[in-house]
Amino acid sequence: MSGGLGHQWKYKNLTVVFLGIILAIVLSQIEAFHTFLLHLNGLGYLGAFIAGIFFVSTFTVATSVLVLLTLAETLSPIEIGLIAGLGAVVGDVLIFHFIKDNLAKEINDIYKHLDKKRHLKKLFHSNYFNWMLPVIGAVIIASPLPDELGVSLMGMSKLSTFKFIVLSYVLNSIGLFLIVSASVIIKP
Repeated sequence: MSGGLGHQWKYKNLTVVFLGIILAIVLSQIEAFHTFLLHLNGLGYLGAFIAGIFFVSTFTVATSVLVLLTLAETLSPIEIGLIAGLGAVVGDVLIFHFIKDNLAKEINDIYKHLDKKRHLKKLFHSNYFNWMLPVIGAVIIASPLPDELGVSLMGMSKLSTFKFIVLSYVLNSIGLFLIVSASVIIKP
């Protein structure tokens, strides 16, 4: 046998993503986890930061929004947007680095096996596609939709980590501010 475990485990990052999805699904079904998230509102600014981290995930976004809306009763929407935006950046950067550095290579390897005539490669390497990845990703990150897809699209582009952090912070902060502001305005 040659090589170590890392050499034998060809798609370890895809496996981690799959296991992470399973973990998120399991956590979303555990009442104690929901209770923990809902008690974040008692932590004030720290709760807003932690809720921001959970805001970027498909499985925790709804509970995160509930925490942020509860915090809006005592904190200003601007404060929540800025602080929860920092938390969202932490979550997004973890996803971004994972995708930018490793996962895209594994997905590319799978595409090579599935797309023998390289149709997808031509599409992914076109100037139009390279321009659209970060734009579509930015729209998704700024929206109330969970960030995984948007971060994935930005991670597959040639965007630097610094530019990604700045974009993620601005987009998430604006999105969170708008969500919290809308709830404050709509409240009877």
